[in-house]
Amino acid sequence: MLTSDLDYPLPPEAVAQEPASPRDAARLLVDRGPGSVPDHLTVRDLPTLLQPGDLLVVNDTRVLRARVPVVRAGGGAGEVLLLEPAPAAGDGWWEALVRPSRKLRPGTVVNAAAGALRVELGEALDGGRRLVRPLPPEESEVTRGVDGDWLLDALEAAGEVPLPPYISAPLDDAERYQTVFSRRPASSAAPTAGLHLTDEVVARCRDAGADLARVELVVGLDTFRPIEVDTVEDHPIHSEWYRVPDATWDAVQATRAAGGRVVAVGTTSVRSLESRAATGQSEGRTSLFITPGFEFRAVDLLMTNFHLPRSSLLALVQAFVGERWHDLYDDALAAGYRFLSFGDTSLLRRTPVPPAGLPVEGSAS
Repeated sequence: MLTSDLDYPLPPEAVAQEPASPRDAARLLVDRGPGSVPDHLTVRDLPTLLQPGDLLVVNDTRVLRARVPVVRAGGGAGEVLLLEPAPAAGDGWWEALVRPSRKLRPGTVVNAAAGALRVELGEALDGGRRLVRPLPPEESEVTRGVDGDWLLDALEAAGEVPLPPYISAPLDDAERYQTVFSRRPASSAAPTAGLHLTDEVVARCRDAGADLARVELVVGLDTFRPIEVDTVEDHPIHSEWYRVPDATWDAVQATRAAGGRVVAVGTTSVRSLESRAATGQSEGRTSLFITPGFEFRAVDLLMTNFHLPRSSLLALVQAFVGERWHDLYDDALAAGYRFLSFGDTSLLRRTPVPPAGLPVEGSAS
């Protein structure tokens, strides 16, 4: 597939700079399938779109306060953005983005601008990343590392929630970049479709006969990285850690066997469920790259925001609904929907992959 096929004009004014208030006031474009005009509702209408026996699957990861402003030895400002632990490098090391990286040599220790956290700088990695090691105020073999609560406590004082690069203003309330069902702090970015759900909406989904299940996928910043090669399949897809509990997988299988629909909230929930379907493993790292032609084995409906042009997430959307995503996005832009992480959302119907030899949607017959 050509990457140019995933392009579309996204006006800067369509990129949402703040979340909808309240959460469930976000607009919801409801895909009615090929040849049908979509409906324009809001997230608070979601329960009316579900049926008894449906299963709503959410990603309950929590965004880590991973962006740490630091003070260099000469008094200059800098920043360390923790990405994920790097256990292969040794106890306590993380992969991170550091600026100004060239002015911070390996072995340098910098102090957080707030709180008592210190950070030791390590060697450079590929992709502009660095190894770093967070250190408590008084380093010891007992307290060094990433497994103890001390680091989470330190990041509460020293760190900030990392917002996507296209968000220009800070949030007044950092909890608006967390879902209401978030649990373990680990992600560098939020599973943004889930930001629209409230406890009340979920309760009403249950009242409509749907059930709720959880997965965890640790979202990395590579989710925002555009595809920079001409052919989509040549893009080096990022890997992420996922977990699909046995109880969730049992619920997915029971739902589909009974004729219900599995409704994934967000592309991260899709990636988790389809990774388990592909590997049979309940947890691990996944490099699953969902592109057109992919055969979905777990997900029937997808609730997802409107994604960046030329992105792997948009490739997943095309794999799910076919080329009609172009029409859906055109309709959304014409109707004034807000795009990307803080924007509005959609509910998409999966288009089955046609048998071999039959034309796919949008192709010449």
